[in-house]
Amino acid sequence: MGNPLGHCAPVHDVVGIGFGPANLALAIALEEHNESVPPDRAVTAMFLERQPRFGWHRGMLIDGATMQVSFLKDLATLRNPTSRFGFVPYLHDRGRLVDFINHKMLYPTREEFHDYLEWAAAGVDHLVGYSSEVTEIRRAGDLLEVAVRRPDGTAVHLARNVVVACGLRPRLPEGVKPSEHVWHSSELLPRLADAGQDGARRFVVVGAGQSAAEAAEYLHRTYPAAEVCAVFSRYGYSPADDSPYANRVFDPEAVDVYFGADEDARRQLMAYHRNTNYAVVDLELIEDLYRRAYQEKVHGRERLRVLGTTEVTEVSDGAGGATVRTRSLTTGAVDELTADAVVFATGYEEQDPLPLLGAVAADCARDAAGRLRVGRDYRVATTAPAGPGIYLQGGTEHTHGITSSLLSMVAVRSGEILGSVLARRAPAPATERPTVAGAGHE
Repeated sequence: MGNPLGHCAPVHDVVGIGFGPANLALAIALEEHNESVPPDRAVTAMFLERQPRFGWHRGMLIDGATMQVSFLKDLATLRNPTSRFGFVPYLHDRGRLVDFINHKMLYPTREEFHDYLEWAAAGVDHLVGYSSEVTEIRRAGDLLEVAVRRPDGTAVHLARNVVVACGLRPRLPEGVKPSEHVWHSSELLPRLADAGQDGARRFVVVGAGQSAAEAAEYLHRTYPAAEVCAVFSRYGYSPADDSPYANRVFDPEAVDVYFGADEDARRQLMAYHRNTNYAVVDLELIEDLYRRAYQEKVHGRERLRVLGTTEVTEVSDGAGGATVRTRSLTTGAVDELTADAVVFATGYEEQDPLPLLGAVAADCARDAAGRLRVGRDYRVATTAPAGPGIYLQGGTEHTHGITSSLLSMVAVRSGEILGSVLARRAPAPATERPTVAGAGHE
């Protein structure tokens, strides 16, 4: 169903590209704002998502795995504590509020938090176009044209502002390609379901972070006849620093500190606090894995093998499984492991928004390293500051710090982006005083 470019289509104040937690939080902020102003001052919006329905890291919804952020860092509470889209209203709606309180849990399971996200997404379903893949963004005078491919054809949406939230892309080591027996951890559960690994003899998990440890734990627990080899270059799993002062790096105020610092200070801050998030594991999980490995030594049958100070040098896939070649970083000794599957829990990388922006990217300012210049309000600096706005949700770690791709800031950031959009729109008549529902810092 093509949409001819006679510009007869409605113009949206905001078109969001991608509908993960970040743009879901923005949709909630928009919904709450629109409920607080007259209809003619509402912010019109449309969100476009390639998936046919809402989903967030479905491949790692491991039974029992918990979130690493407090339930209060949900989609709305830090922006608007009275929001009906918070985690506490979700629990009340599901009939589990008292049970959750009695459970004395600060960190819900990943399964439950995903259910919360789906519940919240259903509340703003009228703002979302699923199965809609954005193929290009083009300038059209003072507007942006967002070209979309859908199962029934193509369309174009017109926008005064676009908010790009493309999410993260699974990262594999150079030379490693996913195949029948070589997987990224992001697709662990569906791959296991498809492969039917009931008779598995060995799994190899590559990586030293939370996802790697969770994958090793899950495979060891689920396949009692299989050996699980955890391979990484560190001596052992390193615990995440989740102490109170270290956790302040995830506070809204920390974004101000990072944004205002010079490049050298930013590098130092990132180096100091990488162990709050990158290649680290919850201490409780580390202790659980160590306990299992020790008990297996007592029993004389070691199924959980932790191969530290070891690197993978080659992976090859065959008809009956994969072959992994390793090298000890300390002795140089080489080894070869055959496995039913090799799981690379080697993290994610931010997706570059520039290919999606197409010709519009030429209008975007860059820093000395070629990265996009982004304002404190997450708006990309352009050669036409008064023109249409391009906002980023993600891809801003170089300007806004470690929370760029994390859940910790989605509620507050959505309010800040909405506040920026409102500040740049035509002013309301003097008799009207629209407000941003909880926008900005608490």
